[in-house]
Amino acid sequence: MQTEDLQRKAFVALLVAVSAAFLWVIFPMFGAVLWGVTFAILFTPLHKRLQASLRLKPTWAAVLTTLLVLLLVVLPAVLVSGMVVQEASTLVEKLRSGEIDLGAYYRQLMRALPAWATRLLEGAGLGDLSSVQERLKQSAAGGSQPIAKRLWLVGQGTLDFAVNFFVMVYLLFFLLRDGPRLMQRIRHATPLDPAVQARLAKNFSAVVRSTVKGNILVALLQGALGGVALLVLGIPGAVLWAVVMAFLSLLPAVGAAMVWGPIAIYLLSMGQVAQGVGLIAFGTLVIGLVDNLLRPILVGKETRMPDWVVLISTIGGMSLFGINGFVIGPVIAALFIAVWDLTTDDSSATPEPSQKPTP
Repeated sequence: MQTEDLQRKAFVALLVAVSAAFLWVIFPMFGAVLWGVTFAILFTPLHKRLQASLRLKPTWAAVLTTLLVLLLVVLPAVLVSGMVVQEASTLVEKLRSGEIDLGAYYRQLMRALPAWATRLLEGAGLGDLSSVQERLKQSAAGGSQPIAKRLWLVGQGTLDFAVNFFVMVYLLFFLLRDGPRLMQRIRHATPLDPAVQARLAKNFSAVVRSTVKGNILVALLQGALGGVALLVLGIPGAVLWAVVMAFLSLLPAVGAAMVWGPIAIYLLSMGQVAQGVGLIAFGTLVIGLVDNLLRPILVGKETRMPDWVVLISTIGGMSLFGINGFVIGPVIAALFIAVWDLTTDDSSATPEPSQKPTP
């Protein structure tokens, strides 16, 4: 008995050590693995539908699904990234040449503000553009260090980006093809009750699908609407600001307004009252309505998480893991809620000990 117990403990220690070593080895490819798994979860229903409707073998269905992911997701992202880089370089060139004078705009904005707002900004040390630029520079320097470290781990240059991209696509193909068999092996090896495994797997898949699908659709729609509005108003770099709005829209309730709000204030300070009021109305009634109506339907309906939990977990996840955190944070929060729900259900389902009848 002592020998068997010692062997069991040694095997558990070996299992933990090997698993930790494997995670350590694949950690530099963390982003590629994360998005490969995420895309596999998102597009598994499409893979099954293609396999059933076209009567394809799993391998060819996985090939077709992977090509559709590249065509519908990756290619548009690459094209938009190119447009953003071009607009950003044009905007920087205009700032350097003096065609866009931020100092003059800031002074005009300060003159347009009421006296109490001006005194408040001056008291906070924001009375002139140079102090604002210095504070932004310090904040950017402090906040960019952990992001730079993570980017250094994920990919260093074009070659590493290509390697990570190849790993993501390669992993996506095999997860689509061999996903059911892999899940069976994981469930067989996991020492949990089958009902608990099924519930956790369902919650995990639901939260990944709803978080990525819901947040990305809401972000894309808000960014597109905001970009069209800025394009109509003639704001320089409309595509760039649309992408910034899309990224900020990943944060529930506070996202896109962080872009169109200051632009509306700028328009009002420049004397363009109709444009500024129109942008505020459009941002509040249209862009904000997208967030208030679609996000609970696409995200909250499946995850059943309150908005404040989604907001906190998203911000916390992005502060720890960068852009990948908008998936990791809500997933961890959803699994946390699911595990505690299971604990509560198990506790409530446990019958109380019967009391002996009194004589």
